Formats: sequence, structure tokens, C-alpha cells
Amino acid sequence: MTENIFNKWKTGLEKTRKVTFGRISNFLGASELNDDTWDELEALLLQADMGFETTATVIQAVRADVQERGLTRNDEVIQALKQELLARLDTPAFPDFASRPTVIILVGVNGSGKTTSAAKLAHLYQSEGKSVLLVAADTYRAAAIDQLRVWAERAAVPMVAGQPGGDPGAAAYDGIASAVSRKRDVVIVDTAGRLHTKYNLMEEIKKIHRVSGKALESAPHATWLVLDATTGQNALQQAKAFQKAIPVDGVILAKLDSSAKGGMAFAIKDQLGLPILFAGLGEGLDDLRRFEPEAFVDGIIAS
Repeated sequence: MTENIFNKWKTGLEKTRKVTFGRISNFLGASELNDDTWDELEALLLQADMGFETTATVIQAVRADVQERGLTRNDEVIQALKQELLARLDTPAFPDFASRPTVIILVGVNGSGKTTSAAKLAHLYQSEGKSVLLVAADTYRAAAIDQLRVWAERAAVPMVAGQPGGDPGAAAYDGIASAVSRKRDVVIVDTAGRLHTKYNLMEEIKKIHRVSGKALESAPHATWLVLDATTGQNALQQAKAFQKAIPVDGVILAKLDSSAKGGMAFAIKDQLGLPILFAGLGEGLDDLRRFEPEAFVDGIIAS
């Protein structure tokens, strides 16, 4: 089972490994340790979209570790790098599902993979024996409701939807109330994709957040931001805008299998203080996985 998990991560991270991180092993394996080594390593981490600040602190920490322990072999340097990267990732903390239903709101910009992530998340929880209800609160686009309905049918998860052109807050309220009456374990609210620079849209997500608490005391129990891994550092500015608007508990990193910018995972934790909870490692229903820091680091840096 563990081997299968690691294989899935290794396959899903092939693009990031081949384009950027995997080259670190090749480079260190063919060079002697000197000042140029650190410059080259820095360049490779930046190419992986780790960001300037995070890259600088990683290089500084690994270099200090190498000097302190007197490491001379390149395989030792690789292990030191892997340990430093692993230390920068949190083991995710998930809702305890003490509340029934547990309300999870998904937010993100247009095209981030939010709607498909909602369905995949519902499928994951349902496969674990929980009863789930999907709520389509993106009332601006009928196509968005239709998209979630197709995915909900594929996952065999029930769904309720707001009226096209209606109030998204009302859609969220009605959906949560429906989950309460149906005695569901989990309700996942898919909100409209919104540009993080649009004030009125960000105000609306605040309203959805407030309204959920009126539908069920203590809701929402989790608010997760879906980020598109292929956008790299650009996603961090989006995340900061959402953090200012509402309490965000964690990140779903979608489309990680399509990205060569896996280094952004470290910047998310470093710059936003948010844990990565799930990662999209493929297009199938089963391809949203709980984030495994060790499997992630092993997947991007070939042993």
C-alpha cells in the first residue's frame, strides 16, 4: 500500500522532477562541491518556482548544515537538501468531522481546478464511508453548475444547486440546510471562481462565509483555497488576497501533475503559513490525494 502511494506521487510529479528538481541529482552527481555548486543549486530551485525568498533560506540552511557536519559527498548534500525541504512542509491537519455535517467551502480564482477538486474531494470522502453532499454555489455561470453536476454524477454524489443568476449566499445557505435535514456527514460548497483583484467578488465570498454560519452554527468548519500548480508564484498573490478576505485553513494544489513548478509548494508554506492538504496528481476521480510531505519530496528529487 505504501509503495503504491509513493509510486503514484512519483508518477504525478514526473514533470517537476524531470524539468527541475531531478536535474539537481544529476548536477551534484557530476560536480565537486564548491561555491559554483551553490550558485547552480540556487538557479535550479528558482527554475522550480520556489521563489527568491524561500530559495535563499533553503540554500543558506543546507550550506550551513553541510559546513557544520563536514559533508563532502554529493549524495550527502542531496540528503541534506531533502531533509531541509521536508522540514519545511507540515503534515496536514484535517477536520475531525465532529460536527454533522462538517461544512467545507472551496474558494479560488477562475480556472484553478476548484469545481473538479470539489467532486474529487467528495468522492474521496465518500469512498471512506462518509455521506457527502455537493453544493453548487456558483450561480453566475450555468455552465459551472452543469460541470459540477456531471462530476457529481460520475462520483455518484448527490448535489444541490442555486438558481442561475441567483444569490450565491442563498445557494450556500440552502445547500447547508439541505445537508442538515438529510443528516449528511460532509457538505462541500463550490463557490464561483473570482478574480482576486475584484473587490465586489471578494466581498461576496465574505458573505458566503457569514451565511454558512447562519445555516449551521460554527460553520464553515474549513475553508480551503484551490490553487493551480501550473501558475507557480503567481498563485501566491491570489492566495494573499483570499487570506485578507476570509480565514483560509489550507490549500488544495490542483494540476500538480501538469506542472513543472512544484517548488511553489515550499513557498506556500513559507510565505503564506498555510499547509497543503491535498494535491491533484491526475485527471481521474481517484487522483486527488492527501498531501504526503515525504512522498512529495521523494517524488521531486530522484534518489
